[in-house]
Amino acid sequence: MTTITEAARKTTLIPPSSGEFSSRQPKTIRLYPVSNYTFGTKEAQPEEDPSVSARLQRLQGHYEQFGMRRTCEGVLVCHEHGHPHILMLQIANAFFKLPGDYLHPGEDEIEGFTARLNERLAPVNAQYPPEQHTAEWEVGDCIAQWWRPNFETFTYPFIPPHVSRPKECKKLYLINLPKHKVLSVPKNMKLLAVPLFELYDNSARYGSQLSAIPQYLSRYNFEFVDENNVVIGRSPALNH
Repeated sequence: MTTITEAARKTTLIPPSSGEFSSRQPKTIRLYPVSNYTFGTKEAQPEEDPSVSARLQRLQGHYEQFGMRRTCEGVLVCHEHGHPHILMLQIANAFFKLPGDYLHPGEDEIEGFTARLNERLAPVNAQYPPEQHTAEWEVGDCIAQWWRPNFETFTYPFIPPHVSRPKECKKLYLINLPKHKVLSVPKNMKLLAVPLFELYDNSARYGSQLSAIPQYLSRYNFEFVDENNVVIGRSPALNH
């Protein structure tokens, strides 16, 4: 349930207060409208592997040389009409993924993750004024961990009991987007704002990891801001 602020309210039918109901929750996250962000393009970034089997074979080679692969992906949240949307990459008009990638061996987790985000979404030098894109990525909470127990496509939000040496761990981090930011997308991809209601319980289209994002975000309170930096709504707000 989203509560409209008094300034934006257009009705006098206000229900009675149900009392405070926000104990032990993380801080409220401010979301800006998707129209606040500028989207550009840059050179294509082809997939490293021509097939799933080739990707799993490369994963096996990585594991034999460096151990478990560490992967970080970002959940970039904005809003449209007072509802949270997730910025996702779409490849070949079919496959969806979050921005991010695997870390290099020995690379610091957060530094490596922000470097992968820049490789994927940062504008090309001199494409835009520096003040529009030089803000650092604000990496927030780790909201999920997924494990790949074998050199297979199956991943789980837990390590199966019989597995002692998982082959990959993927972490999903909440990215706190600033008020404005320029994002440049490789020409072979699209950056789409997908609403939570589209993701929820839709593993057939988005897979088990992405369709679970609404559950990951359900622990947070959101504050929706318009283009003029005016708060137009909050969600949830059971105490109003």
